[in-house]
Amino acid sequence: MPILSIQSRVTSGHVGNAAATPVLQRLGHTVWPIDTAVFSNHPAHAAFRGGVRPAAEIAALVEGLDARGLLAGCGAVLSGYLGTAAAGPVVLDAVRRVRDANPKALWCCDPVIGDDGEIYVGDGIADLFRDRAVPAADIVTPNAFEAGLLSGVTIGSPADAAGAARRLLAMGPRIVVITGIRTGASIATLAATADGVWQTDTPAIDAPAQGAGDIFSALFLGHYLECGDAANALSRAVSGVHAVLEATAGTGADELMLIAALDAAINPPQIFPARS
Repeated sequence: MPILSIQSRVTSGHVGNAAATPVLQRLGHTVWPIDTAVFSNHPAHAAFRGGVRPAAEIAALVEGLDARGLLAGCGAVLSGYLGTAAAGPVVLDAVRRVRDANPKALWCCDPVIGDDGEIYVGDGIADLFRDRAVPAADIVTPNAFEAGLLSGVTIGSPADAAGAARRLLAMGPRIVVITGIRTGASIATLAATADGVWQTDTPAIDAPAQGAGDIFSALFLGHYLECGDAANALSRAVSGVHAVLEATAGTGADELMLIAALDAAINPPQIFPARS
């Protein structure tokens, strides 16, 4: 099933489309990647080159797919880092085009804003996610910091995250997943739907984490498309990311060892269950 993935890309490392594309392909999906920005490496490193892509260029690529009649076969849109607020309406229009061609298509929106108390996107992007993207999406996958900004709830525990998830559900999406909730030596991840809230807990691992959220969103969407069950997709996605982090830890690498651990990401050796 083709998936339109609109997010950033790095030449070195596995962030944005450089993370989502191999994951979704390994799950058996055709991926149509459109890059909102292209960087030599993740900007968290000491130096990087590259920049954002013009919104008009992103729109033209979507229009090209539409002109060929391909969007009727698109099963989902996955979106992440926008680069500029001007890319937001382009992504929303892309989702509209896909849904017009295939009303069953899902939109999984990763509202990339920041982490650990730091906003690292430009003006207008957080507002666009809150006011337009989250209400229109089927699935949203913010981290704890982003979920707090979008919901207005300060998240310091899984209980806080559950409250934030319910507020976000009330805005429109069918599924809200909140990642990166720190609970002592563990990391909690929540998935919420109208039917309930589920939580998984994994041990924190000392390993590079740039791109882990992008891997998670791709895994969650891919598994959900297969099973249609949020709790199952949560468990499998969390377990897959943990396997990649575990394979990276201790190697001395400053990037996630995604390709070496790709089979483990898809079929994790250890499954962390989702509990209600």
